[in-house]
Amino acid sequence: MSCACSQNIVAVKPGKRAAKSGTSWWLVLVLVPALFFFGVQDAWAIQLHSGVESMVVHQLAHLLYIVALCTLLWDLRRPDFVTRPWLLLRCFCLLMILWNGLAILGHFAQINLSDGDIVTDDGYLSAFLLLPLSFSRWIYYVAALDHLLCVPALFCLFLAMRRFYRDSLTGRNQHIWREARP
Repeated sequence: MSCACSQNIVAVKPGKRAAKSGTSWWLVLVLVPALFFFGVQDAWAIQLHSGVESMVVHQLAHLLYIVALCTLLWDLRRPDFVTRPWLLLRCFCLLMILWNGLAILGHFAQINLSDGDIVTDDGYLSAFLLLPLSFSRWIYYVAALDHLLCVPALFCLFLAMRRFYRDSLTGRNQHIWREARP
């Protein structure tokens, strides 16, 4: 099979000239140093959900993630996907669906807590919940243990991706990829 993409040639439409390869470098040389002069602020990995709008958007993101995982899980029930990496991918989907549900519950429980229920004297990462435990505090505490679902889910994803990679190197599962192509 011979095509322009297999020969690493840039295809140009008739009547158009190919752009010079060095024309975009001046933009990089000018714009990147210019970005250092702007007031760059810290970008923290943990964002607080202080406003109502940000909490609604965050909860909707959890719901959309659940819908996406349910769709993937539904698609993985085909008989072609019964080998070990596909089962690990199913396990990942199930655990992440549970994690998202627990995160949604935890965010609702956090909304019902007062400002004095959680002490953050040494910063957000050293926060702790004050006693006595009421029902809403207990729900928040259990939901804060979401890493007990998220870490095994990500480990299942890692194992599945590693197996997919190893199978692709040895040429196994070629029948699945051949049938999937149009």
